[in-house]
Amino acid sequence: MKIFCIGRNYVDHAKELNNPVPSEPLIFMKPSTALLVNNKHFYHPDYSNDIHYEAEIVLRVCKNGRSVQPEFASRYYDSVAFGIDFTARDLQDKLKAKGHPWEIAKGFDRSAPISKFIPLDGLKNKNELEFQLKRNGEVVQDGNTKDLIFQFDTLICHLSKYFTLHT
Repeated sequence: MKIFCIGRNYVDHAKELNNPVPSEPLIFMKPSTALLVNNKHFYHPDYSNDIHYEAEIVLRVCKNGRSVQPEFASRYYDSVAFGIDFTARDLQDKLKAKGHPWEIAKGFDRSAPISKFIPLDGLKNKNELEFQLKRNGEVVQDGNTKDLIFQFDTLICHLSKYFTLHT
């Protein structure tokens, strides 16, 4: 299983982190052990004192493919889920300062909890999905897929240029 993640795909979030807005998708991957499903608990890792969270929309690939053309991209995913991308920001900052990869800060075990998948055919518009993240009942993040820099079809095409998509 491949878990592709897209960094800085919202203008406001990139600016919030004082990062440049990307001109093409910023791809990173998480190992399958990062996935947390079935309402299992997230445990704060003891090697970080600064765990950040970001609400994410997760796509499920439903068809194998490579070098997918834009007019066919929507055929390669069929469902969405709500997810959280946990980041050990203190580790990430140290690694980035050294110019090192930051997988241990993003891909640690259980760092990617997701909800159950919802079929896209039951939704009005995949490009205008609203979502919220609440912490202890308080809204800490809200968003809408209309604000994505790179929409779903663009991401499928871009990813499939470099990686084979698998179900």
